[in-house]
Amino acid sequence: MAWAQLLPLVILFVLFYFLLIRPQQKRQKNIQQMQSNLAKGDKIVTIGGLHATVDSIDENKVVLRCDNGTRLTFDRSAIREVTESVAAKKAKVESQKADKTVAEKNAGETK
Repeated sequence: MAWAQLLPLVILFVLFYFLLIRPQQKRQKNIQQMQSNLAKGDKIVTIGGLHATVDSIDENKVVLRCDNGTRLTFDRSAIREVTESVAAKKAKVESQKADKTVAEKNAGETK
């Protein structure tokens, strides 16, 4: 009988966990990972909507360069998203170079 009364509470807690708590934890983890992976040259958007480029990074602060050359200092936690990552650009360029060399090698073998 006691289990029958507790079952709806347990089900409700499980629903809250999977629908509210777990997704929020995943979002928070992704944001922390993004903020820790910031690199000089990344194009970002702050929580206030400022679009800028990372000029330098400190442990807790980030200096951002706007299009007109203005430098602004923000906390790392003020970065909402990275719109263009330098590391992703480098990986893409290296991938394209590797694909090109493989294609050239294959073209040379078929001649």
